[in-house]
Parts: sequence; structure tokens; C-alpha cells
Amino acid sequence: MHFGAILPFSGFLFFCVGGMLAESELTPQGGRCFVYRNYYYEYVPEELQWAGAERLCRQRFGFLATIGTVEDNLKLTSFMQSMGVRQALWIGAKVKEGRPGTYGSHILTFSGRTDTKYAKLLKQFPQMHSVTVCAQVQFDSTYVGVSTVFSYSIPSFINEFQLRANIVRDQQIQLALLVHGVHSPYSQAVENNGKWHHVCVSWSRHGGGWAIAADGSVIASGDHLYISDAIGAGGVFIIGQEQDTVGGSFKKDESFIGNITQLHIWDRVLSASEIHALAEDCLVIPLGLFLQWNFSAFEIESTVQVHKGYSQCKGDGFQTTEPFDILWVDGTVPLFHNVSSDVSHPVNQGECVVFNSLTGAWASEICSTQKEALCRYDKDVYEQMQAFSSLPPSPFFLHIKEKSAVVSITDYLLLNKSDYPQNVTSANYITNMLLEAADESHAKFTSADLLALTRFLGIVAELDFETEANNSETVLSLATNYIKLASKIIDAKCSFELLIISELIPGPYVIIHSVDMLAEKLADILLSIGPSIVLSTENIDVEIKANQLSSLESALVYKPKCLSAWNRVDEIQIPGSEISRLLTLGYSELIFIHAYYRSVEHHLTPHNLDSVLLAGRSGKSLRASQLQTAVISSTIRDPVRARNIPTAVQYSLSHRAVVGFSKFATPACVFWNFSLQAGHYAGWSNQGCQVIQFESEITICFCNHTTNFAVLMQFTEIQWGLETEMILNKLTFIGSGASLCALVVTLTLFTVLDIPKSDRTSIHKNLFVALIAAQVVLLSSDSATNSKTACTAVTALLHLFFMAAFAWMMVEGLLLWSKVVTVNLNEERRMKYYYLIGWGLPVLIVTITLAAAHDKYIAERYCWLNVQNGVIWAFVGPVIFIIMVNMFVLTRVVLITMSTAKRRAIMLAANSSPIEQAYDQIRAAVKAVLVLLPILGLTWLSGVLVPLSVVMAYIFVILNSLQGLFIFLIYGVYNTEIRSTIKRLKERRKALNFSNCATSRPSSSLTSSRPASSPVTGSESLAKDDGLQVTDGVNLQGICKMSFYDNSVIYENPAAANERQLSTPSLPRGPDEKLSCCSQSPATCTKVQRDPGVMNKNCRTRNGCKADSPLPSGQENMEDGCSLHVPIELEDRSCYSLNVTSLKRVGSLYLD
Repeated sequence: MHFGAILPFSGFLFFCVGGMLAESELTPQGGRCFVYRNYYYEYVPEELQWAGAERLCRQRFGFLATIGTVEDNLKLTSFMQSMGVRQALWIGAKVKEGRPGTYGSHILTFSGRTDTKYAKLLKQFPQMHSVTVCAQVQFDSTYVGVSTVFSYSIPSFINEFQLRANIVRDQQIQLALLVHGVHSPYSQAVENNGKWHHVCVSWSRHGGGWAIAADGSVIASGDHLYISDAIGAGGVFIIGQEQDTVGGSFKKDESFIGNITQLHIWDRVLSASEIHALAEDCLVIPLGLFLQWNFSAFEIESTVQVHKGYSQCKGDGFQTTEPFDILWVDGTVPLFHNVSSDVSHPVNQGECVVFNSLTGAWASEICSTQKEALCRYDKDVYEQMQAFSSLPPSPFFLHIKEKSAVVSITDYLLLNKSDYPQNVTSANYITNMLLEAADESHAKFTSADLLALTRFLGIVAELDFETEANNSETVLSLATNYIKLASKIIDAKCSFELLIISELIPGPYVIIHSVDMLAEKLADILLSIGPSIVLSTENIDVEIKANQLSSLESALVYKPKCLSAWNRVDEIQIPGSEISRLLTLGYSELIFIHAYYRSVEHHLTPHNLDSVLLAGRSGKSLRASQLQTAVISSTIRDPVRARNIPTAVQYSLSHRAVVGFSKFATPACVFWNFSLQAGHYAGWSNQGCQVIQFESEITICFCNHTTNFAVLMQFTEIQWGLETEMILNKLTFIGSGASLCALVVTLTLFTVLDIPKSDRTSIHKNLFVALIAAQVVLLSSDSATNSKTACTAVTALLHLFFMAAFAWMMVEGLLLWSKVVTVNLNEERRMKYYYLIGWGLPVLIVTITLAAAHDKYIAERYCWLNVQNGVIWAFVGPVIFIIMVNMFVLTRVVLITMSTAKRRAIMLAANSSPIEQAYDQIRAAVKAVLVLLPILGLTWLSGVLVPLSVVMAYIFVILNSLQGLFIFLIYGVYNTEIRSTIKRLKERRKALNFSNCATSRPSSSLTSSRPASSPVTGSESLAKDDGLQVTDGVNLQGICKMSFYDNSVIYENPAAANERQLSTPSLPRGPDEKLSCCSQSPATCTKVQRDPGVMNKNCRTRNGCKADSPLPSGQENMEDGCSLHVPIELEDRSCYSLNVTSLKRVGSLYLD
């Protein structure tokens, strides 16, 4: 990879030289550097404060050293000793401050059996109708017997209120409550294991209700424990002894042995949930609190030991030294530390950790102490820095060097130096020079330029601005130049260069972090500068404004100033309810910081930054989250305490239209988490955020905190490898080629052969033409990708012909519905509407789409409709509608087929078993589905399942690329109409051999140019082609069949059909029915009275029926003659026609 030009390095930052090392190897690489595992360690001999040492390591793209295991500690100790280092070194750890729930408390220790140790409450008890006493208690596990935790006596009654424990060896400690001499039963409470336990007892005069709880759970309760009166006032409360007289006469056999602390008293009964919360969180409930633990409120006997202990609650108990945690600056989870703590050498919160290079021990010291340090660098980061160091200087760097001949500004950009501006004035001068150089040079930033500038901006953001509060002009100048320079760095033109250095910095997000720090520094001194600061550039918009909360009547809304040029609707608002909440907390004036980063979403994705492209595999689908919006932020700052105040916000961000044929997009409201985790930013997080509204081009979110927000789109799409993609392309090419050839052959057969014309055949031919045209254009589409004009033309043709194919598929479904479901035999007037649907509708759709989206009609990489902007729906929308219509048609046809098959099975096979009848129904349904699927386009349904599995992709490609081949097999090879026509042509040739015999009977129908036959072709073709037949509901000698495509009704004598001889059928009729003999023109139809069993002599068949053409006498009764025994193919047309009423009575539909 080409990294571009780099700044010159007179002496490289690191003193390490070496290549890849084994994971466990520890190797010296120079005077102050060594390599261990996947890190380079550098010894820094300069004495610095902990913060200065941490800044030095971070400026070199590393951190103060983290030591994660005992083995690491031993290795580093050994190496530091070999280098002769004898001093304690700063490492990257601090003693964590203020863990929630950690608190200190004075503990009373009662040791040994005695009648002298006690603690007496100095506060006088009032009369109490209800009472609750809770305490943290640690029983001596070696003691056995009765132990009095506390006792309360009044002058009128000694045993007014007590908590007693009965300790039995190898059993749980039992607790009992005594009120006015009435004793509750002992109840097993806690294990006698010497650990701390939280114990509560409560009592109420109302019903005498009582309860005992241990470690947050009620273990015993009851009623009627002394209901006569309240607990008396003016008594003595003693901890650790049972009183036989008021305030005295203790018995050592009933004394308490152990530790006790955090004893609180309420003049009400705490609920079970309040007791649980108290035990879990150690937060004292103020309501009804009579006594909060304070050892100064007690008279403590001199032999009772008092010491301070620390607890983190949650059942952890107390310990003599304050508990602490180690916090690593790089975000590493602390699994090991070597800090020792005791009473003589306590560890204080907020101190920094030093590493003793002689012993390997750790200790905490004040962070302002001057010490040497140990830095650690990720090996990949270091090696990439080595690659940068070997490249020549960039044009931008050379221009700066030439421009700043007097003051060497380039020294602040050298990555091998630690120089940085010491104050705001010098920082403003350098920033201004860098900005002018960037404007003048017109040279594109290289990756090294961006790395140096990013580090410089981070250093400036950490300067002390409070000392320059009175120099407002300089501060504002620096802020303006700073934002302008930052805007150039995060511009989309620098996307690739930022991607190159993504191992070192997380793209544009490090700039966002620096701008956030600068804005907070400016907010702290805003009141001395002015009411507001507004900085707006092409890519960054910052607003810092002081607001009186009382003057805000409703929500505070921020709209970026730079949006007027970019036509966006982005905004963020702080709800009015949050403003009211801040007022109730006592805030009057606060600083509101808002920022907007416009071009972040256009940056390329770093391959190692999971926070920018979050991806996780579930099966074979890839679920990825991609940044689709700008970044907008909101921060509320308290300038007095110099801290941020968390509040809820609502924001809306616009994004590109979310569309896709094989993608599913789900928005995620997220914020950028700048917390470090193992040396890297935590990245995008959705914690505390939720989607309120999601539309095609805008998403509205709500978050319960303030920071930098954006919207990620989570895409679920099928991911195929290159090999799979090639196989699918080859299958598509082969299948489409085969389909094209098959469709051409099928269309030729329908055109050349003498197949009777009908609406059905016309629709078939139009469907074949559309599919042929679509396949031809598809196979040649790759050759048009290099020309936008040609690609647009190919896309339009593909759109037109595939749309036409689907339109004719819908026409097929409509025709099938009219013939099978509604049984409408007159279709002549509807054919013109079918042509409008089949060709007119596709032309209209394509024309409108081209007119509305001519500049974004095609996709970027291939000749097809654009998926990204929604043009694809001009095809997908109509196709989905057509498939739904045809699915409905197919369902109805299958139901009718199964019903008819069932009746036919009963009629023709009365003795068949139910299983055989069910098999016939299933066979009929399956055959109907297989026959109708290709022409109805339902195989495209498999395309919906393509995103779920690559197997579905193969099925989709095979089914649809071979659609033409399926049509050829079903409607060509196995089409009885076509096969009969071909067979008839062959038989005509055979008939020439009997010409002499034929001419001997010139009046016979055999002398015609087309042989006479029983009228069966229309029905038979329908039965075999579309699977439609009509059969009588009774046992007839003949079976009446109807052709739904040519409006003819036919009747076939089975015996004659089997013998393949001419036969005159006898139609079933009622007593008064008449038979009509029709020619091709209904006007020539002549009705004659027909007798049963007598042939109608007024009809003969030749290209239809002709009236008034009687056959020669006796010809119908000819016996053995050569002309009658010649196998002749049945004729196309029937001479018999039934009205609909007769049809419904005579037969019913079925598919065979």
C-alpha cells in the first residue's frame, strides 16, 4: 500500500529496531526499549509528573505501561534490573476514586464474655407505636449460647424491647424479638460463619405485627405480639447487653460477642422492599428515621474497641483498610495488581501507581511527584510508524518549512519530538500559520500530515484556557482557526488518507474528541468572553451559548448553521421536561454546547475499527451496521463546577433513502463512546438510546444522556464469495441461453404448425416474444456497461421486456380465471384489453420511470435499475402485485381441480379405495401446479428467500433462467395439440396410399383435403396442455369435452377413440332438447330434431361443420371398407355446441 509522503525524522520517536517476535519473547531493542509479547516498552528517563508522563506516551500514540499478569510483572522487573534502572517508575494505573456504595463506618467490637462492655444511646426514646431497628452485625463464630444484640428498658418494664440470638454449634444462628416481655419464637436466620450480616426487626402496635429480616429477606413474621400499648418513652437503649435493671445489672452469659455497626432506628415499620434496598445499597431511608448511626451519639464503655471499617455493601461486609480498585489509562480491565495496603501504609483514592523496578512491588503516590516513566506501544502501531519514517517529506510540510523560516513551526509537527505550544498565544500563532499553509499550498494532505495535525490539535485542546480568560480576542481567534483546520482534516477528500492511519487514530472521531475538549474549555470561560460563541465551517458547526433556564419556555432546539447549503433537516433538542428538572435541581444559568459534523458519514471504513462498521455473523448472513448520517452532539456544562450535566435529548438526522431488493435495513440510534477499552475507543454504543420514528430518509431518536449522536443502519444481506458469484453467473448464462433456444423453438412450432387460432394461443405467443426479447437483451447486457447511454438503453429494454413478460403472465392468469372459475366462454371482445395490459402497461411504466428518474435510472456497476434510490420499485412493485394475483388464481384452480378429480374418481372408479382416490386428487393438483407455474411466473417467489441462504440463490437462478426450457417441455414437447398436428401430418402421407379407394367414394368425407374425424382436438389439447376437461356426472357411453379457448363443445365415443376410427356420437339430451349443427359462423347454424341413436345427416366435418350438406344415403352405415378402417387423426373442430345450461347439467371441469 502506498502511504504517501511523510514528515522528515532526524531521529525517530522510538529507540527500538527489530521485526516480528515470538509472543513470549522479551528482547532488548536499543538503549531504552525492549519488546515483550505484542508490545514495545520504552523507558523514559525524564522525571515528570504522572499526567505529564501520560501525555508524553499518548502523544507518541501509546500509553503508560499496563502490567496485566504476574508473569508480565516478573519479566519487566528482570529487564529493568538488567538495564540498571533503580528508580520507581510511573505506570498507567491510578487508584480508582469513589466506587459507588463504598463508605466508611465506625465499628464497635465486643470481645469475650463480659458484663461490662456496652454502648448506651444518649438520645431519649419517645413513645413509639411502631419501630424498626436495622444493623450490620458480625457474630463471633466460636461463641455458643444466648447473645443480646440490643435491649431497651423503661422504668415501668425491664424487657420492653430486645433482639436476642441463640447460637448453637453447627447450626444457623436463631433470632427472636421480645416486646414488653412477650417473646416471639426463635427463627433460623443466618449461617454462623463469622461473616457480616444485615439484620432488621420491626414491630407495630396495630395488630402486634412483627418481622425479622436477614440480609435483605424477611425470614420470620407474625401478629399479636403485644397489642396492649406502644413502646414506652424515657427508657435506656443498650447495645451488647441484656438489662435486668434500667441501664444496668448485665449478665455476661447473655452478652453480645462480635462486631456491630450501622445501627439505625425508625419510628415506623419498613416495608420488605425498603429493607431489601437498605441491605443491597446501604442507602439510609430518611422517612421516619429516628436515629442514624453515629458513634458519638453513644456512651461507649472504655474496653469496647472502636475502629473504622470500609464496606462496598452488596454483602461484602467491612474491612479495616479502605477498599480500592486500579484503573488503567488504556481501558484494560484490571485482572491483576501488586499494590499492598495496610493501616500503616494506606492506599488513598486518586493517587497514581508506581512500579518498583528492583522488587516489582507497586505503591501509590501523589500524582504530582516527579518520577521517571515506562511507556508501552502496540506492535502494529510501532511498525506502521517505522514505515512512515522512511518516506520523504510531503509538499505541505515543505511549504510550512519555507513559510516559517524564522520560527520553525515544523518542530511542532515532527512525530519524533515532544514539543508542543505552552500557552494559548503560541498555539494561536501556530494554528493560524498551519491554516494559511493549507490554503496556500493547494496540496492534498498525506496520511503523515493528518497524523501530525491531529496530534497537534489534541495537544492544543489540553492547554489551560483559564489563564487566558481575559484575552478574549486571542481565545476566539484560536477557536476559529482551530475549527477551520479541523474541518479540513475531516473533509471527505481526506477519507482515504485517514483510512491508512486507522491503526494509529480512529479516523475523524479523534478530531471530534478534540473539538469536544476545546468546546468544554471555552464553555468554562464563556461568561468572561461573551454570551455565546458560534463557529461554522463547511464540515463543522459549533455553538456555545449561555442560557438562563427560567427564560426557556419550552424545549431548546439546535439547528446547525451550515444546513442552508446542504438541504438537511437535522436537529437536536433538549425537552422542556429536562429544562424543568434542571430548575428543580437548583440550576439557574448553564452553558449549552452543540456541535455538528457533516461529512463523517462519507469516510471510508477502517478495517480494524469495529465501531464504524459493526459486523457479526449469524449463520451465513452478515449483519453489518454502517454510519448513514452526520454526527450531532449536545452537552450541558456547569461553568461553576466545570462539569457536564447529563440530560435526555431527542434528535433527528437525515440519511440517504433506505431501499434495497435483497437488503433489510434497521436503524440504530447510537452515540460515540470515547471510553478506552484495551487501548481503543469503545466506539458506537446504543445504550440508553431508542428509535422513535423511522422513515425512508429520516430517523428520530431519543437518548437519556448527552454526547455525540448518529444513526447506524443495520443491514442484513447475503454475502457470497467470488467463487459462488462466478458459479451463479455461469448458471444464469447457461440457463438463459437454453431458455432462449427453447422459447424460439416453441414460438416457431406455434407459428408454423397449423394449430387452430384462439385467445389462448395468442397469449402464449405474446408471452414467448416478451421472454425471448428479455433473454436476448440480458445476455448482451454486459457489453454495454462501458457506455452510460448504451447501459441506460439496455436497462430500459430489460425493464420493458421483463415487465411485459410479467404482464402477459398476469393475462394468462386472468384468462385461466375466466375459463375455469367464472366459465366465461366469450373472450373475443376482451383480447384488446389483454394487449393493453401485456404491452401498453409496461410501456407506460418504463416511460414514467425514465421521465421521473432519468439521471439516476441505472445502477453504478451494472446495467439494471438503481437499487439505492428506489427506482427498482418500478419493477419490483408491479411484479409483486402480479405474483400475488397469479397465486390467488392458481389456488382457486387447484381447489377446483381437486374437487373435480374427486367426483371423477367416484364416477369412474367406484370400487377404488379412499387412498387411491386421494392419490388421484393429489396427482391432479400437482400436475396442475407444474403445468401452470412457468406461465404464471410463480417461480420468482423463490427470489424472496434469496437473502436467507445461498441455496435459495441457486434455486432462484435455476428456476428462472430455465423458465423458457420448462415452457418448451410443457407447451411444446408434451403439448397434445402440437403432437397431434405433427402426427396428423404423418398420417396424411400414409393416407395417400389409399387414394384409389378414397376416390371410389367421392361423396365421402375422406375425399376432402383434411380427413374427417371425431371432434376431439380442441378438448384434447386443452386436457393435455392446460389440463381442463369436462366430464359427465353419470355413466355415459361417451365423454363430452369442452375446449375453453375456441368456444367449441365436443363429444367423443371412447370405443371409437380407442379404435381410432370415425364415429358419430350420440349426445345426451332431454326429451325436448334439440341439437344445433354450427359452422364457423353462428348464423349458418341449423337446428334439427335428433332421434336417439341416429346420426345427424345434415352435418359433416371439414374445417368446421357445414349445414344442409347431407351425407349420401347409407354411408353412415358402411361396414368394412378401406376408407373407414384407415387410422385418421381426429379433427380440430366439433360440430356440436351446447348452451351453458346444458353444459352445466352435462359435465363438470377437471384437470387430468
